[in-house]
Amino acid sequence: MAESILQIEVTYAKPDRQDVVRLRVPEGSTIQHAIEASGLTQRYPEIDLAKTKVGIYGKLSRMDTVVRERDRVEIYRPLIADPKEVRKQRAAEGKVMKKGGGPSEE
Repeated sequence: MAESILQIEVTYAKPDRQDVVRLRVPEGSTIQHAIEASGLTQRYPEIDLAKTKVGIYGKLSRMDTVVRERDRVEIYRPLIADPKEVRKQRAAEGKVMKKGGGPSEE
């Protein structure tokens, strides 16, 4: 019996562009196999498969997850800022702005 071939995409987004590689992989391939087959790790040496988070359609997944037909494997870049800290800063700025809301009425 012949081995089935799956069509998938592997994506990596930089701040200024997104690289999408469409490829065909044998059924039973893992996310790690798909990423290696895509060539993105050679194109972007900053991708460290031991540390990089990956997912399928925005859902965090492990490297040993088996891909399915038409999956979109996504390679995530590390966050530059902690989202919780950014929210705290915005909230603090908003409170300061509300307190000092212009000239007082007398």
